[in-house]
Amino acid sequence: MSLRTYLHKLESENRLARVSVPISKMYEMAGVLKQIEPQTALFETVEESAFRVAGNLFCSKAAFAGYFGIPVDEIIPTLANAIANPTPYAVVGEAPCQAAVDLAPDLNSLPILRHCEGDGGNYISSGVFIAKHPDYGQNADFHRCMQLSPTEMAVRVVRSRHFDTFLQDCKELDVAICIGNAPNVLAAAATSVAIGVDEMMIANTLEPLTMVRAKTVDVLVPAESEFVIEGTVYLNRRSAEGPFVDLTETYDTIRQEPTLVVKAITHRRDAMWHALLPGALEHKLLMGMPREPTIFKKVNEMVRCLDVNVNPGGCSWLHAIVQIDKQHEDDGRKAIEAAFAGHGSCKHVFVVDKDINIYDPLEVEWAMATRFQGDVDLVIKERAPGSSLDPSAEAGTKRTTRLGFDLTKPLHAEGKSFDRAAFPKADLAKFGLERQG
Repeated sequence: MSLRTYLHKLESENRLARVSVPISKMYEMAGVLKQIEPQTALFETVEESAFRVAGNLFCSKAAFAGYFGIPVDEIIPTLANAIANPTPYAVVGEAPCQAAVDLAPDLNSLPILRHCEGDGGNYISSGVFIAKHPDYGQNADFHRCMQLSPTEMAVRVVRSRHFDTFLQDCKELDVAICIGNAPNVLAAAATSVAIGVDEMMIANTLEPLTMVRAKTVDVLVPAESEFVIEGTVYLNRRSAEGPFVDLTETYDTIRQEPTLVVKAITHRRDAMWHALLPGALEHKLLMGMPREPTIFKKVNEMVRCLDVNVNPGGCSWLHAIVQIDKQHEDDGRKAIEAAFAGHGSCKHVFVVDKDINIYDPLEVEWAMATRFQGDVDLVIKERAPGSSLDPSAEAGTKRTTRLGFDLTKPLHAEGKSFDRAAFPKADLAKFGLERQG
């Protein structure tokens, strides 16, 4: 299924808001998307561009699972299987993403959004970067891009990531930025795997994928992408990048980052741009959800792990809620240590029993209120470098204190019970009532 096929499906189910009134890519579109979140919208008339824009595509796990036709509790096994079993994709000679080829590109023609008033410029936030290394092969990941001119962008490159390794080795790196992708491509590009693994093979396991060779750079790109921006990133040609709203909904700093010079833009006929709101629910989902299988795997090596939620309240990056089937008194602490091993950027880990719904913050807080004692159940890790996204981390070093909260009940209670009382079930229809909420 392509992105546009998914939108047709949403429309047939009356779940797509079509906006035909002219709208600006400068602040206006971002404002509308944020206010109607998580409603998916298609903007048909963009004032500064001939292209349409779709936003709020996958704001929840339910939306993501619905695309693949699986229940929410199958997301982690599905992602884990794809990561463990990447499969070769088909390569074709012609593709929809190259229906139009512009070798004299002008980024101003694209509906690249300016999201918030403090932004340093117009930003591409949904682009999947594909690059190639002579030894490691292809790599796919996300990098935000701030437009500098009709043909140049500043690229935020996180140090020590695979793309950074490629760039440090090659100094100049040909890339393709793919925009308007189905969730198999989006989720695969967001995974953390060993260097040398082609993430598009993970995407192919999630859903069959065809690739095509880019027009001006030596990489393969998803054939169904809406847009592909081709160019070269120069390590030593630096430009100011930022400020920009990051995952924590706070502004990131201004940095001197590598510059991308655009060579070509290809796109589908009647192409649609994917607007991904920074710090909003879709951004959080695509960042946090691919970390859950890794945490699950590590925890399940130590205790019986049932589910993991890298939740939006924790910026879908800094917090993890882990549900276990407790068998031994120290299972909670073991799960905490394993969760930190599974996601090095995590700041706080909460471990709960199987009777706690990890998607309901009220239940998690209830477990903390009734099953947690700070002098017994709190795990404090030594200060160490944490996530660069955390504004409270130590400036410069990003050192932070990691905490683990064992919210599980003891296997053998002394005194009052730790179990919640169950109310009887009634047939509401019998009394002419419906369940609320």
